[in-house]
Amino acid sequence: MLKTFTTRKSLQEYLQQIKALNQTIGFVPTMGALHRGHLSLIELAQQQNNVTLCSIFVNPSQFNDPNDLEKYPRTIEADTQLLEQVNCDILFSPGVNEMYDGNEQWHLNIGETEHLLEGEFRPGHYQGVTQVVNKFFNIITPDTAYFGQKDYQQFLIISKMVTILHMPVKLVMCPIMREADGLAMSSRNIHLTAADRQHGLVLSKTLNWLGNNFDKKNIPALKKEAAQMINAEPGVELDYFEIADADTLHQANEASAGIVALVAAKVGHTRLIDNIVIS
Repeated sequence: MLKTFTTRKSLQEYLQQIKALNQTIGFVPTMGALHRGHLSLIELAQQQNNVTLCSIFVNPSQFNDPNDLEKYPRTIEADTQLLEQVNCDILFSPGVNEMYDGNEQWHLNIGETEHLLEGEFRPGHYQGVTQVVNKFFNIITPDTAYFGQKDYQQFLIISKMVTILHMPVKLVMCPIMREADGLAMSSRNIHLTAADRQHGLVLSKTLNWLGNNFDKKNIPALKKEAAQMINAEPGVELDYFEIADADTLHQANEASAGIVALVAAKVGHTRLIDNIVIS
């Protein structure tokens, strides 16, 4: 039976009972418009914890474009039904006024990773992400929190925050879930037209091509060819394609122990991101 809370106070009172029984809490933070990718995180949390808690909150502080915030899909009734179907234990869906006081200030020095890739195209985004995730971690104090690999850079940023603030929570990055045609699952996919969706497949196809043809000695040429493949697709406007060191997100080289390729592009009117871990 899904228990739903909208206030910090009521949630924390309930969680105190759970913690008194020494039960572990797995936390899946979301902005709603749930899909199978989110549900895979919840399923893993259920396997590894006594109690699973999902939050749904469209966080205004991580949007640098007011139009993007306004049109972000909000489907709380359908989301609640999905959570009930997968037997999630707790839903926390606070309002903005519950999460933020009027004149809050927040800045965490998370280093240069904040300003690379997504940070360059969405200035301030990761300050908003760390602000709200910090709030959730402090409200819930989960044992483990689960995030999708699709937001790879976000996972690095949150990991850095947890280290800086000495937060007692384990972070787990879960694999990207894809549609049958390869498109990475995203709440934003709802905005794609049929034509957009077909054009958007170039992102996953290019990442797969790179994974199949990867050669550490040939990174600049591979990066150039991948960008050309995406730029040749109608209706797709490339923001970046980077073959990066998995820890720093600087351009990878032969010395990089782990490598990830990351892409962001506007497909029609919808901005999509995707990535593949190569090594």
